[in-house]
Amino acid sequence: MKPGAIVIINLREPSEKYWGVLRDLQPFGLTLRCLNVTSFEDWTVSIARETEPTLGLATIFFPMARLERMFLDERVGEVESMSEAFERRVGRSVEDYLREQGEYPIN
Repeated sequence: MKPGAIVIINLREPSEKYWGVLRDLQPFGLTLRCLNVTSFEDWTVSIARETEPTLGLATIFFPMARLERMFLDERVGEVESMSEAFERRVGRSVEDYLREQGEYPIN
C-alpha cells in the first residue's frame, strides 16, 4: 500500500479501528490522516447536512507494534466500502471532499 491509499487499520492493546488516508508507511510505524471508525457515520452525516463538522480527520502516528492488520477500503462482495457509504450519503466521492479540504492527495 502506498501513501494516498484509503485504508482501514485494526490496532491491538487497546483494540481500535481507524479509517483514513495513508500518509506514510515505514518499518517502525505508519501515519494516517484519519478518524476512529466509530465516528465515521456521525462525520458523514454532518457533511451531508452541510453543517460545520464537529468531527474531522487527525494526523496520527501508530507504531508498528500496535498494528494488527491494514487493508484497503474496498467493496467486499455485496458489502460496500466506507468510501462508497460516504459517497452514497454525501453525494460525492470522499477523495473529492478531501481534495476540497486540502487533505487529498497527500503532500
